[in-house]
Amino acid sequence: MQRAAVHAALGDPARLGIVDLLMFGDRSPGELQAELDMPSNLMAHHLRVLEGSGLVGRHRSEADRRRSYLQLNRALLGGLLSRGGLVAPRVVFVCTANSARSHLADALWRRVSSVPSTSAGTHPADRVASGAIDVARRHGVDLPDVQPRALDAVADGRDLVITVCDRAHEEIRNGSLHWSVPDPVAAGTAAAFEHAFELLAERIGELAPLVAAA
Repeated sequence: MQRAAVHAALGDPARLGIVDLLMFGDRSPGELQAELDMPSNLMAHHLRVLEGSGLVGRHRSEADRRRSYLQLNRALLGGLLSRGGLVAPRVVFVCTANSARSHLADALWRRVSSVPSTSAGTHPADRVASGAIDVARRHGVDLPDVQPRALDAVADGRDLVITVCDRAHEEIRNGSLHWSVPDPVAAGTAAAFEHAFELLAERIGELAPLVAAA
């Protein structure tokens, strides 16, 4: 039954457009509405269908609890969608403190892609979180040996910016791709860092083959 619901959900051009936008990153309903120039009532209808089919999930922003993000369940797609690529000279992963998620994402990206990458924060911390160092070590991943840095000092207008933090995404609002990854530093547990690492590894494994160097 779910297979039929997925095919039915993808049969509408508007819903296909929503799913295409969610292919590379998470978006709020308002962001989708603006990008597709769609009235709010029509967007709400299409999202109900997509969520009902299981293709799209929704969760609250860590920064603004009034805001929600929509995330695509790629496991249900089974190669049904066209997967166009992206071209970028460099990928910049961004979180608020540049102390955990963005550093882990940068390290994971370097393992699987020849496209250069780096990381930065909107409000960088003094040091990389010990939990990030520990989880990277457990998985045999070398974190870049750099201090947390400010986004303004790192970013170039040509970069592909990927926010891995709701707060950073809502602060910079610059058309970046967004992955809504829970903050492991706030939780402070090994399990939280492990969960963040797994989410980032999954996202990077999906995106890296689709990004070519400019």
